[in-house]
Amino acid sequence: MAEVVPGALAGSVATGPNAVVRAVRTYLDHLVVERGLAPNSVSSYRRDLRRYLDHLDRLGISSLDAVSEQTISGFLMALREGDRDHQPLSASSAGRTVVAVRGFHKFALADGLATSDPSAGVRPPPPAKRLPKAISLGDVERILDAAGSAGTALALRDRALLEVLYGTGARISEAVGLDVDDLELESDDPAAHTVLLRGKGSKERVVPVGSYAREAVRAYLVRGRPDLLAATASGGRGAPAEKAGAMFLNARGGRLSRQSAWAVIVRAAERAGVSAEVSPHTLRHSFATHLLEGGADVRVVQELLGHASVTTTQVYTLVTVDSLREVYAASHPRAQG
Repeated sequence: MAEVVPGALAGSVATGPNAVVRAVRTYLDHLVVERGLAPNSVSSYRRDLRRYLDHLDRLGISSLDAVSEQTISGFLMALREGDRDHQPLSASSAGRTVVAVRGFHKFALADGLATSDPSAGVRPPPPAKRLPKAISLGDVERILDAAGSAGTALALRDRALLEVLYGTGARISEAVGLDVDDLELESDDPAAHTVLLRGKGSKERVVPVGSYAREAVRAYLVRGRPDLLAATASGGRGAPAEKAGAMFLNARGGRLSRQSAWAVIVRAAERAGVSAEVSPHTLRHSFATHLLEGGADVRVVQELLGHASVTTTQVYTLVTVDSLREVYAASHPRAQG
């Protein structure tokens, strides 16, 4: 049995001796004694349930069996809208409070304190969709130029890596997992220049390689990768088979890691003076956004990104609509009142 933390249950969750208040106190006791929750977690539950009890009190509800699914749905709506004493809660904060309420009602039913669980059909609000963060074409070009500016073997690798990420929409894990044989760049027909990407769930897709990425990769393969591969003779510790096949190598001649590739992007952005936040997926997001802004069909972009469902890809259309709205607001003579 978990030790009861002194003071963990101190303070009333609400005023009044009604059955709902007593049930909440019993539930909080259960969280501490039987489930062994930390004091901070219990405090969060108490705070959320105090607000719930205040809501029930305003409705004149003092019995668990008087609570309906509509009562709890109304509480969720009140959380999202806020009131005189409370700011509106975000979807995630409201969801956390509803989870506390659902846990309480489930316990009350199991412990014989209620004859039903009115919260069973109430679901926490879905979290707001986080729009992917793309950067402008100008920022992309500055980052790419900064990556290869030194002209060293590592700089050639960095430029090739970032050109592949932006030119194919590859995930960073897909890019660092590439072998030399996964790229087809020798055909006389530019349309046949492709890269084989291995995505999530071992799913493979073949994606076209544009001229900028193609030239950057060729420069790296001719003038950069041989120098990095030669690091084996100077004490590099990567496995020989890995060194022989891996496309992007580190300074010791081993396969470049995902973390190191992320650092390449961040360093290039800093050198380019790009102030926007840059993450491992920044170039992938920019690839998709710029394609859609250029008129590409969303299902084509879905195939290029390797999304199993077009619904996943459609989040990028929200970004482009926002962009169009900004252009309209700034450019149309009757857009502003």
